[in-house]
Amino acid sequence: MWITELPPFVPFYLAALLAAIVTERLRTVIMLLVPILGGVHLLGVPEGTHWTAQFLGYELAPYRVDKLSLLFGYIFHIAAFISILYALHVQDRIQQVAALLYAGSALGAVFSGDLLSLFVFWEMLALTSVFLVWARGTERAYLAGLRYLIIQVLSGVLLLIGALLYVLQKGHLTFEFIGLNGVASWFIFLAFGIKCAFPLMHGWLTDAYGEATPTGTVFLSAFTTKVAVYAFARGFPGTELLVYLGTAMACFPIFYAVIENDLRRVLAYSMINQIGFMVVGI
Repeated sequence: MWITELPPFVPFYLAALLAAIVTERLRTVIMLLVPILGGVHLLGVPEGTHWTAQFLGYELAPYRVDKLSLLFGYIFHIAAFISILYALHVQDRIQQVAALLYAGSALGAVFSGDLLSLFVFWEMLALTSVFLVWARGTERAYLAGLRYLIIQVLSGVLLLIGALLYVLQKGHLTFEFIGLNGVASWFIFLAFGIKCAFPLMHGWLTDAYGEATPTGTVFLSAFTTKVAVYAFARGFPGTELLVYLGTAMACFPIFYAVIENDLRRVLAYSMINQIGFMVVGI
């Protein structure tokens, strides 16, 4: 049935387009319905590659469904619904449109079956989510958002370089187990690590989450780093280095959180701690 061929990110993108032009009341209804209907739709999608395309002689799979992507897909739909429910009191069109595009980009990333499609949604995550930081309207928020955007785009550039080297090495762009076995894999690993807020690469997270609007902080905490966790689970499962990095992530934020007096920055450090446990588990 054609409806199963519809990628999960499409309803969110369409909802964002509608949210940009409809009235406040209708916008609220659309935002609530999209994650509910999207989650129900996902229940009926069979595993397999539903979209394929050719690019410069290489096969792309922008929409691949398997158990891992379905797991994160369900989680992201639930997270989107809870975040939207929290944000209903905020009638800011820019934040609402950005949030829908951001959630849709996260879904696009976890259902990408090739590295080029992943790169596209990787960068879309950065471009859409930065407006949730800038929406606060302060100079500190603008600077934090700018730093956030620069670091996230850098992560995307490293991913693209890694993907290009990977295709030269392997002859395909399929996003599958990669492992740390060459220069290409290290570029990709580093790109994932930046978005996952590895130690010494985490400054963007505490700055952006601390300066974003309250609604922005809720959405940001749900998707960016979790997409990176998914990417590691897909590309580097069983990698021993992740155990040590995850352990460091679980430990060092505790000391920073204790001396913080901004609750949202405390939340940011706490989240790094929790992501560390996820990374260890990979």
